[in-house]
Amino acid sequence: MIIQKLKYSAIILLIFLGACREAVKANPEVQSAVVQSDSLQPETTVVEETESLKSEKEDPFVLTEDNAIDFFFNYQKGLPTTRIKLTTSMGNFTVELYDNVPYHKANFIYLTKQGYFNNTMFHRVVKDFIIQGGNADNRETSRKRREIGRYLLPPDTRKGHKHHRGTISMPSSEMDNPHMLASPYEFFIVVTKPGSYHLDGNYTPFGRVIEGMDIVDLINQQPVDDGDWPSRNIYIQKAEIVN
Repeated sequence: MIIQKLKYSAIILLIFLGACREAVKANPEVQSAVVQSDSLQPETTVVEETESLKSEKEDPFVLTEDNAIDFFFNYQKGLPTTRIKLTTSMGNFTVELYDNVPYHKANFIYLTKQGYFNNTMFHRVVKDFIIQGGNADNRETSRKRREIGRYLLPPDTRKGHKHHRGTISMPSSEMDNPHMLASPYEFFIVVTKPGSYHLDGNYTPFGRVIEGMDIVDLINQQPVDDGDWPSRNIYIQKAEIVN
């Protein structure tokens, strides 16, 4: 008897399940809901997760050897004659950038607007010759360089500008560099009277000091170690466009 009851229960269960399947087939709305539940929901989740991971992995725009020239070509269009004030731990001075050296001018303005020069240092001082700035032995400066990018600028030495006293110019990279490509993050200012003309043709003058040359001279007279690094750190506290 027990076995027969189990058989009858199994038969009834099979009939019930078959009826449910037929109901789904007969009702398109129900069928559609089942299909959507089985297919779209996992796909949507995967898409959302993929987009989330993509947004986390995508880096912001960074300059490279491949895109820097095109970027600065477009960036320099319409830039006005620009003066930039550098506030240092020893006083302030102002430089005016040359209009006809477009890539170097655009680079200096761009880095200023990015806040790159803030809290960097005058890391090389050669008495009665130059002061050189734009670097620092701290993590913040390294981080800024990584975020902005790794690139060099071509020399632009045929615009008639010479390395007179007060000229701001761009040093070449320290890497293997037969074409004297410029290191975009650093600059030097000539202190020599009346100038350091042996630099002409090798480095790119892109502006001149128009106010505060006495501060430049003061920085140049600070004591330095054997590597020309000032014995006491001289900070560029802030660089800002003033016109």
